[in-house]
Amino acid sequence: MPIQTNNLLKRIYKWRYKNISQKTFIYILSVVVGLLAGLASVTLKNITYFIEASLEKGIIFSSNQLYFILPIIGLTLVYLYVKYVHKEKLKHAVSSILFSLSKNKGHIDVKQVYTQLIIAPLTVGFGGSVGLLGPAVATGAAISSNLGRLFHINSKTRSLLIACASAGAISSIFQSPIAAIIFAVEVFSLDLTMISMLPLLLASISGVLTSYFFMGNEVLFNFSINEPFQVKDTLFYIVLGVGTAVASIYFTKMYFGIINLFKPLKSPKYRLLVGGSAIGIMLYMVPPLYGEGFSFINDLLKGDHISALGKTPFDAYMGNIWIVIALLFGITIFKAVAMTTTLAAGGAGGIFIPTMVMGSALGNVVAKLINNSGLGFSVSESNFTLIGMAGLIAGVQHAPLTAIFLIAEITGGYALFVPLMITASISYIITKNTVDYTIYTRELAESGELLTHNKDQAVLTLMDLDTVIETNFKTVNPEMTLGEMLHDSVAKSTRNIFPVVDADQKFLGIILLDDIREFMFDTKLYNTTKVETFTHKAPDHIYYGLDSMQIVMQKFQDSGAWNLPVVKNGKYMGFVSKSKLLTAYRRELIRFTK
Repeated sequence: MPIQTNNLLKRIYKWRYKNISQKTFIYILSVVVGLLAGLASVTLKNITYFIEASLEKGIIFSSNQLYFILPIIGLTLVYLYVKYVHKEKLKHAVSSILFSLSKNKGHIDVKQVYTQLIIAPLTVGFGGSVGLLGPAVATGAAISSNLGRLFHINSKTRSLLIACASAGAISSIFQSPIAAIIFAVEVFSLDLTMISMLPLLLASISGVLTSYFFMGNEVLFNFSINEPFQVKDTLFYIVLGVGTAVASIYFTKMYFGIINLFKPLKSPKYRLLVGGSAIGIMLYMVPPLYGEGFSFINDLLKGDHISALGKTPFDAYMGNIWIVIALLFGITIFKAVAMTTTLAAGGAGGIFIPTMVMGSALGNVVAKLINNSGLGFSVSESNFTLIGMAGLIAGVQHAPLTAIFLIAEITGGYALFVPLMITASISYIITKNTVDYTIYTRELAESGELLTHNKDQAVLTLMDLDTVIETNFKTVNPEMTLGEMLHDSVAKSTRNIFPVVDADQKFLGIILLDDIREFMFDTKLYNTTKVETFTHKAPDHIYYGLDSMQIVMQKFQDSGAWNLPVVKNGKYMGFVSKSKLLTAYRRELIRFTK
């Protein structure tokens, strides 16, 4: 950094410390973060729309055969950018943020500020069946993280600013400030206190105002509720809740199934060709799978399922309502497949908006089935379309409150609040009891790197094993004599435990001072007895890089030991003592709850 810039920053720091309190400064930063996250969201949308509009003007877009080639072109452009510019493996946007919060103290590489602004529009604009919300959140999070580092903000406040960025991004995209705050709390496991509430509120307001400033009163869903909730439809909303729960479980399992299916394809080129071709075939059969799918949702809300489905190979049969229902159900099935295939093939995007598309199709299908069952029932298809979205969001994201308030806000009222609560809560309860973790969190949870609302678990997740490993133990070799051990190790050590290792530092066991105490003064044994005679197994082992802090704590509890050895690939690294571990835990707990 140039000297002049450094001096300028120092003057700014001094002025800030003298004139602005820490609390006020956080409020100011939250507004700035919300504004920048909102700008990032608007930029993402505009770039994507520009690409889509360019393709529509430059190509006969209605020709279905072109759908086959467009995703491959987009994925190829993303591949070239990642290989020659980004030079790192792409990670899922929200999962990478959660990892940075739990294990990297909220540090996010500055490259993430602009990377998602490039690769996400290329993916979505060329037909990738993913959303822009995840990339928008990731961009905002990267901005807030680096802004926090610039102003020397501590890790806890930096995490709060990242949550503020997500609130700003969501508020800007959906123009739903309340749902944006709730999303930050539910997904990022943020404690909802007044300390965090006000910054989130400011960031959310800043984000939505940014959207209004650049986009005007343009809304994603141009819809107003004409048919209010009727008590007689309660049973049908319960059925929809069960249906969206099943769909949420399918969505999650299909995601991991397809990701695992692509793992044998080691080369990104093969994944690109296979994935791009598969997406092209799906787009040919079901054109609404193209891109994000907001126009599909809007057409369903207007009751125009013909426009929603677009041109398909089944156009001649669209007068048959059961063919329409089958095609809409096909979207419910294949949206999850198309989305995951796009990501597995190397594309960039989010899962939130595909979840909404899938939910809208399912809700509309359920309503059409009820209305055409011949039993004399009649329900609002547009209402079921909306509430289907809420059910999928609640189930897939494990975020029922976000689902309820998001749909309530984007419809401009709370007339459907009761059915939203019914469907979202049922979907969440069933899904949560079937699938423990979401697409965002499963891998992090399995590796013990996931922050949750459980304060004890969150503190353990934030702790770093490296900070509690002690290495001031004198090692001994099994071939050493008792005399050599006493002279070279015991006499020079302040500890009462000695790790036994071979010439390659492979951990073989331990010797306690108590094990040799009665033999220490018997000089006859000094040259005739070897260390291996006294060696025995440790009560347990801590496996570096494999054991989470929760597992480490459990091992201390189960073994009753005060010191446990740390090994990596079988080699000795040091010890962790229970006293140091508990001291570090208390220190982290105090920092976490400040």
